[in-house]
This record gives sequence, C-alpha cells and structure tokens, in this order.
Amino acid sequence: MFSSDEITVIILTLKVACLSTLLTIPLAIWLGWILATKNFFGKLIVEGLISIPLVAPPVVTGYLLLVLLGKNGILGHWLFTTFGIQLAFNFIALLIASMVVSLPLAVRNIKSSFELIDPDFAKASGSLGASKISTFFRIYLPMAFPGILSGAVLVFARSLGEFGATISFAGNIFGKTQTIALMVYSNMQIPGKEIQVTRLVVFSVVISLIAIIASEYLNKKKKYLIK
Repeated sequence: MFSSDEITVIILTLKVACLSTLLTIPLAIWLGWILATKNFFGKLIVEGLISIPLVAPPVVTGYLLLVLLGKNGILGHWLFTTFGIQLAFNFIALLIASMVVSLPLAVRNIKSSFELIDPDFAKASGSLGASKISTFFRIYLPMAFPGILSGAVLVFARSLGEFGATISFAGNIFGKTQTIALMVYSNMQIPGKEIQVTRLVVFSVVISLIAIIASEYLNKKKKYLIK
C-alpha cells in the first residue's frame, strides 16, 4: 500500500502529466502540420530549436527556462514586476518544464504522421470545393489521428518521468512541485526508505511500459490506416 505522502506525489504527478498532454498536443499538431506540409526560410532552425530538449541535458533545459522565465529572468522579471506573475518554483513551472521536454517527442511523431499522408487526398478534396481548413479537419486530422494519439501517450509518459528540467526550474517542494521522480531521488538519500523507493519505481516502470506498448501499437496502426 502507498503511504499518504506517496499518494499525494502520485496524484500531483498524474495531474501534471494529464495537463501537460492536453496543453502540448494542440501546439504539437500545429507545429507538426506546419513542418510536414510547408517549406519556409529557417525551417531547419525551427526544427532544431524544437528538438533541443531531446539532445540537451535536462538540467540545461531547466536552467535555460530559469534564465528566461525565472523571477529575475529575461521575460520572467518583466512578468513579475508588471503583472505579479511568478513562473518559477511552483506548479506552473512544473507544467512548463514538462511541456517543454515532451513537446519535441509529440512534434516528431505527429509530423511523421502528416508526412505519410498522400498529398493527392488534399488535391482531391480541394477539387471538390472543400476549403483548406475543411480538408485539414476531414482528411488530414482523421488519418493522422493514431499518430497524434501516439504522440499524446509519449507526452504523458515523458511528463510522468521528468526530472532534470523540473528540479532546476520548479524545485523539489513536497505538495507543490515534488513528482514521483523527485521523491525517488530524495528518498534514495535517506536510509530506511528503500521500500518506499521500490514502490514508486515499480509504479513508474509499469506506467511507462504501458505507455511504450500503447505508443508502438498506435504507430503500427497509423502506418496501416494511411496505407
């Protein structure tokens, strides 16, 4: 059985993962669509910037968020002094960190889904009088849906296990920003907490395994439907 502290952390982690998924996917769909169907100057730079959290150490991503959005950061200082909004070391910071590190996974997955769709479908839809918006919602979005759902699963799983950017930008505050990964890290340093650590690790591994299996299944379904 999980202790009350563990339940608090698990609920907070699931809450962040769900909200991060809901907020990230619409942005990922838009970016994936643009990158898959449009050619423009600086496209490679945009793709590179989006992918930075995939290759940069998570702590570096968190530090960059702190420099940009922290209370004394480039943008964060203006937000705090003008509107009294503080984005670092609170739940919002936790959410932002999760979204930033998981966005590249969703964009890459969704972009590949749009790229697999034959452009002739759009041409046929246009020749029948459908607008670009109608074509997107009636042709592209349904055909790419398995890939979008797969991207959502990856965002959820990545948010569930986020550590580096979170501890740098949101901190490790119990009840406010401490997630499963951060509690495991904290308890690993305390003698006698091995059982608690094991419970949380097993829970994380099971959820992650389910997410990976679901993502692989949806990716295979995506290729089948598009063909």
